[in-house]
Parts: sequence; C-alpha cells; structure tokens
Amino acid sequence: MSKTAGRSFIRLLLGAAARLPLGVLYMISDVAAPVLRVVARYRIGVVRENLAKCFPELDERERRKIEKRFYSNFADYAVETVKLLHISDTEMKRRFTFSGTEHIMAAAAAGKDVVIYFSHCGNWEWAPSVTLHVDAECDGRQIVYGQVYRPLRDAAFDALMLEIRSRFGSESFAKSHVLRDLIRIRREGRLSVTGFMSDQKPSHGDPTHPTVFLGRPTAFISGTETLARRLDTAVIYWDMEKPARGRYHITCRPITLSAAEEAQGSITERYARLLEATIRRRPDLWLWSHRRWKNQADFTPET
Repeated sequence: MSKTAGRSFIRLLLGAAARLPLGVLYMISDVAAPVLRVVARYRIGVVRENLAKCFPELDERERRKIEKRFYSNFADYAVETVKLLHISDTEMKRRFTFSGTEHIMAAAAAGKDVVIYFSHCGNWEWAPSVTLHVDAECDGRQIVYGQVYRPLRDAAFDALMLEIRSRFGSESFAKSHVLRDLIRIRREGRLSVTGFMSDQKPSHGDPTHPTVFLGRPTAFISGTETLARRLDTAVIYWDMEKPARGRYHITCRPITLSAAEEAQGSITERYARLLEATIRRRPDLWLWSHRRWKNQADFTPET
C-alpha cells in the first residue's frame, strides 16, 4: 500500500470512529490507557522522571496513582480529539464550558487584541470551542479567534489537524509568521483573540525567561510575552479543569489589559505561577510525557 493510500485509509478510519458515540469511544480509551502505559510503555521513563522531580515530597505509590490517571486522561484526549471530526455544536457547548469570558469582551470593547495563555492540560484541542460561547463581533468589529501551531512534518496529518482545529470557526496561525498574521488582522480593522501554548520546551534559539517551576529551574518561552508587549494586547490565562469525564471547564483569568505597560518578564512569570497552581490542583491533567526540561540551559533564577 502506498503512503497516499495508507493516509487515505487512516483518514477514513478516523472519520468512521468519530461517528461512534462518546460512550463507545471511552470504552476504547479504557483499553488503550493500560496498553499505552504497561504494554507499549509510551514515554513511561519521561513521565516517571518528570513526576519524581516535580513531586519529590510524594512517595512512589502516590506518584504511580498520578501516572495511571495521566494515561487515562491522555487516552481520553486522543479519542475526544478524533470525535471532533463528527460532533455537534450543541453537544460541544454542553461538554466544554467557559466562565470569565466577559474579560475577553471587555478587552475587545476597549479596542484591544487578546493573547491567551493556555497549556497541555485536559483537552486543549477542544478549547477552540470558545467561539460557541462568545460574540463574533464587538462594536461592529469582527473578532478573529485563533491559535498558534507548529506545522507537522507530514503534510496529510498536518491538514487533518488543521481541519480539526478549525472545527468551530477558529483560525490556525503557524508559529513562524503569527506576528505578521496578527498585524494583518489589525490593519484590516478586525480584532484578534489568539491562543498560545506556552508550556512547551523552548525551541533552539528561542528567547526564554528563567524561573522556578514545579520546584525546578525552568526556561519558559518568552516569545508570547514579547509579541503581546509589541502589539500591546490584553493578556488572559485559561485555567483548565475536568469536572467529569468528557466535560471540561475553562476559567478566563485576566493577567493584564495592557501588556506594554508591564515590566519585562512579569507576564511570563505570572503565567508560570498560574499554570503551576493548575497543575498542582490536578497533576494528572498535564502532559507529563513531553520533554519539558530537555536540554535546558543551566541558570540560576532570580529570587
């Protein structure tokens, strides 16, 4: 089978799976979670190292409980993301709720673009459903909702993920030219509300902000703050929770209405503290399998 035929088959398979009820997909998730953890041992070493270094006060039994719940949440995330190919707006609005969206609209009413800090907690692929909970215009100006992404190497799967991420009308901006895109939107007289996943390992050469995060010296991506300061946007943090299986809630927590007025590094530092509180509240919801601290520079954060 050629690569093209293989990709087409996988796309059809995922499309068919998306039509299954979530209850059935969760049965698949229940099987997949222990397979990932015990059989395939998917990044098990990374998960255990991260948990051990971030929660040294916990004994091994307690960390194993977090580990097990993490793999269950990760499997749920996978089947829920597939479900985005076939889910109604009504069901999504019921399953993924928001509070504090008035902070977004208040910024828009003040003529401000908005930068959203969010992370790999819960189901980040469902987060663009915010478009179902907020207005598409403010004072006659269109609001463009979007998210920044890193294009995948495989063009077919990159196109599939873009399809999923645009499910509720949001736009996707490649990291390499997001600033240009947001300036274009502003020049067109529209407002932008853009999500930035800022909890990843900084790419080589990226500017960083040193801090202590989960008890570890950590280099945080500072490009999000740099962009927010340059465009003088409002900045909001999305605090993710999972009240029940298949149900998520985000609380919009304002960081600043004017990024340009904030001291250098203060926005990133505030984000780090908010994210740390989110993770400590429900550690199993964060993506422990990513190599957050890999090859980070040796530094001593300011105290």
